[in-house]
Amino acid sequence: MAQIRKMDCQVVIKSSADEFYNAFRSKPQFLPKMSNGLIKDVKLLQGDWNSVGAVRLWSYASEGKPQMVKEIFEKVNEKSKTMVYKLVEGDLLNSYNSWRNIITITPVGERSMVKWTMEFEKQNEDIPDPVGYADSLIALTKNIDAYLLNV
Repeated sequence: MAQIRKMDCQVVIKSSADEFYNAFRSKPQFLPKMSNGLIKDVKLLQGDWNSVGAVRLWSYASEGKPQMVKEIFEKVNEKSKTMVYKLVEGDLLNSYNSWRNIITITPVGERSMVKWTMEFEKQNEDIPDPVGYADSLIALTKNIDAYLLNV
């Protein structure tokens, strides 16, 4: 039986934790503009943009390749600035049976720490760990941070 694995990546940013959190929590429809081309488009398929249960379709680039994913906004914890997204369709699920992205934004002095946790179940043991996807999340985080610092 396959097992759920976890992989974390984190990056320190200059934006405040509140500002960065609000970009993801309250303005996901504007993330393509903030991402410097990494997110091509996002469409709301069900619910509203900011509610748990919302279903969104993302077009993005990972490892230089166009990708698509449909996610459900599964959980939010306002106090810890944590959001959980469950993937239900898309390119990642060609290699993984299940996938969740968890993002947590924590103040660190005058900066913030953005931690992405990927929980996934590989379809088989030959599937590599998603290092390239983690690199894409780090690049996305840095691009959004740069955007927020320049507005």
